[in-house]
Amino acid sequence: MAKIRKTGSIENGIMQVLKTLNEKEIQETIGKSSSYLRKCSDPSQQQQLDHNDSVKLDIACVKKGKAPHLCLAHEYIISNIAENLEEHKQNDIDSMLVKSTILHGKLFEVVKEAEDPKSEKGVQISQLEKKEIMEAIKNLEDKIMKIKITVDQK
Repeated sequence: MAKIRKTGSIENGIMQVLKTLNEKEIQETIGKSSSYLRKCSDPSQQQQLDHNDSVKLDIACVKKGKAPHLCLAHEYIISNIAENLEEHKQNDIDSMLVKSTILHGKLFEVVKEAEDPKSEKGVQISQLEKKEIMEAIKNLEDKIMKIKITVDQK
């Protein structure tokens, strides 16, 4: 029977990497097999993934246009500790989803404005526009992280 990994855990992040990268990509990236990663993803095993390998795997995922699963797991773990956990138990998920929709709309608006032929650099995105887009993405990511933490606490 498949083992359930806790949301936002390193073990779950490793499982996401296994879904993103194939055997050859894993081997080329860290010089180890996917079975090694499966052992590292098992919370009941002592086998742990080396930090340098986790960075390399995240880079390989990003190069494929996918999320850096292990970095996101680290961010989730740190956010979970840094935030007042009692506070999250009181959060209203519906309200947070509405706010995330607004932030998504803001991101969409910033990107459309940056790609507008009448913008600063026309269809090319200027450095200032890139900064605004990245800020909008970060705001949306922060809201998604709060939703994840709240769901995990309930």
